[in-house]
Amino acid sequence: MTFKTKESRLLLVLGSFFVANSILSEFIGVKIFSVEATLGIRHFNINLLGVPNLSFHMSAGVLTWPLIFIMTDIINEYFGMKQVRFLSILTAILIGYAFFIVWGAMNLSSSDFWVNQKINGQNLNMDNAFAGIFGQGMWIIVGSIVAFLIGQFADVIIFHKIKKITGERALWLRSTGSTLVSQLIDSFVVIFIAFYLNPQYHWSWQMVAAIGLVNYTYKFLVAILMTPILYVVHGIIDNYLGKDLAHKLIKLAGRG
Repeated sequence: MTFKTKESRLLLVLGSFFVANSILSEFIGVKIFSVEATLGIRHFNINLLGVPNLSFHMSAGVLTWPLIFIMTDIINEYFGMKQVRFLSILTAILIGYAFFIVWGAMNLSSSDFWVNQKINGQNLNMDNAFAGIFGQGMWIIVGSIVAFLIGQFADVIIFHKIKKITGERALWLRSTGSTLVSQLIDSFVVIFIAFYLNPQYHWSWQMVAAIGLVNYTYKFLVAILMTPILYVVHGIIDNYLGKDLAHKLIKLAGRG
């Protein structure tokens, strides 16, 4: 097969960005950052469900998830549910494969000269740093993959349910609406598996619910703010495909 047609090249590009951003999200997600400190504002220190001093401490994976869901909705819009489901399953397999390769790399015997290094004026054990960054626990890996798949499948189904009602109108409604619901599911599933079921942490359901709600509040706001970008991407693709081909693909995608 060659990528000679516009639609085949488009699917290749969208699919590649979808897979790349999904895998990146898993590996950069080990860093937790403060939204308030990044924006230069005071911590909110929210008290919720009996859990005190909650602030917006987010996984760095949130940098790429808006792009993942834009890619999801664009692929859904032009190529249909089956393509999104295939890419989602393939991506989950590739994420598992990536973690397996990283596990193998962690078990390699490090060269003596590489282990102890000075980074930004501080002595650093590179072996420990490598393991700390890439050595995510099995519960977290499983939780993130399961949450990813459930969120993706929910997004696809809701997108098409809304599209059956609105037709080709109201792209913002089916895209943002499906993202908001799927991210609500994702926000709680990953925490539930990684920290509630995980015997290492023993989180209470109040902790899971409170942190899940705080995380979802952030994702809700970002999803709303990303809506104009969705229209920009949609417009670029329409111009690339041409009006007739774009309409044909959207119509065929709506059939499932």
